[in-house]
Amino acid sequence: MNQVERLNIITGKIIGVAIDVHRALGPGLLESAYEACMLHDFIGKGLKVEQQKPLPVTYKGVKLDYGYRLDLFVEDEVIVELKSVEKLLPIHKAQVMSYLKLSGCKVGLLINFNVKMLKNGIQRIVNNFPSSPRSLRSQR
Repeated sequence: MNQVERLNIITGKIIGVAIDVHRALGPGLLESAYEACMLHDFIGKGLKVEQQKPLPVTYKGVKLDYGYRLDLFVEDEVIVELKSVEKLLPIHKAQVMSYLKLSGCKVGLLINFNVKMLKNGIQRIVNNFPSSPRSLRSQR
């Protein structure tokens, strides 16, 4: 399995868990409630997950613990940022993109639980995402 396929499988599992949590709880709760429920389900599915993982900033070769924290970090590869807001704003996407750059990760999911249909609250954000061999063949 290549990296693209692995990342797609992991993000698919994350989205599935998020949908299950949203179906059970609905919109309108605090982010921390959704985070706790997702953590519970990830562990139940055997996924490696870290909650509120510190993300340092490296500046001029010095690691600074600036207080950034990843809501959920799944399988050492996917950043999950949870929101429960009226509407996702460009600053929310910028936040995830910054986390991707600081961590060196390729993909993050921005999930807003304060929506009627969760599929309308999910954004997949990528940074230097590897090309899949199939997509390269189709471009020739």
